Amino acid sequence: MQLPRIASTLLFLLIAPHFSVGQSQVQLPDKENFHLFLLTGQSNMAGRGKIEPEDLVPHPRILMLTEDRQWVPAVAPIHFDKKVAGVGLAKSFALTLVEADSNITIGLIPAACGGSPIETWEPGGYHMQTHRAPYDDAISRAHTAMKDGVLKGILWHQGESDSHPEKSRVYEKKLTSMIYRFREDLDQDDIPFIIGQLGKFPGKPWDADRKRVDEAHQSAARRLDGVSFVSSEGLMPMEDGIHFDSPSLRIFGRRYAEAFLHTNEEVEKERGTLKRFHMSGFARKKKFD
Repeated sequence: MQLPRIASTLLFLLIAPHFSVGQSQVQLPDKENFHLFLLTGQSNMAGRGKIEPEDLVPHPRILMLTEDRQWVPAVAPIHFDKKVAGVGLAKSFALTLVEADSNITIGLIPAACGGSPIETWEPGGYHMQTHRAPYDDAISRAHTAMKDGVLKGILWHQGESDSHPEKSRVYEKKLTSMIYRFREDLDQDDIPFIIGQLGKFPGKPWDADRKRVDEAHQSAARRLDGVSFVSSEGLMPMEDGIHFDSPSLRIFGRRYAEAFLHTNEEVEKERGTLKRFHMSGFARKKKFD
């Protein structure tokens, strides 16, 4: 059903005349001020929350890359992996960032695929439910977006499809390999990678496999530089008991943003330290010569 997308388009045309809609869709900012974020994982990243009026209101400094790779104002649904795509966490994530810095515009790159196990997030992996190659598509879409802006971070929420005995035991190894691979293929070896916790919903205790996936998420944040873990404590599910509801997704997005800001600050400090180290080493070498 396409009503949410049609409604969002009509509302945008009515309340946002300051956007230049046309063949170019929007007027893009300078490349260095256009901060891009790659949205990866499965359905809780894509979002299945109920779309409400506030989700259809565009912000002049938050854009999204459409399925046909055009920049448009970001309104729900941001993802297009399945017809049930709804509200996700990305919009509140972006709102938190633009509120923190009035000079930037956020570009959201939707690439999550509902139901995708981590094995499909490898080069050549294919997900039958969405008829997509999740990893290859994400890399390709990111490179398209990076022609216009600067990739600042990767958001990841995934693991429900791997909470099974044969998959959970190898999840940590696959997750670590995937993080390194993303960084290598995007040519950013320290780009912040933000991992969200699986839903901890009332009346639905975790089994051993879900606990193992959760530990893999937290372990990655402890072991790997530039990787952070975002708690889902207190967040609530939709009636299906699987997906976060809309209010919880808005909270989750803000938590992701706070984690990113902290992680990015640490990454920038490390980059500065390395830069000073290399400059001082170069200066000593020149003096010695």
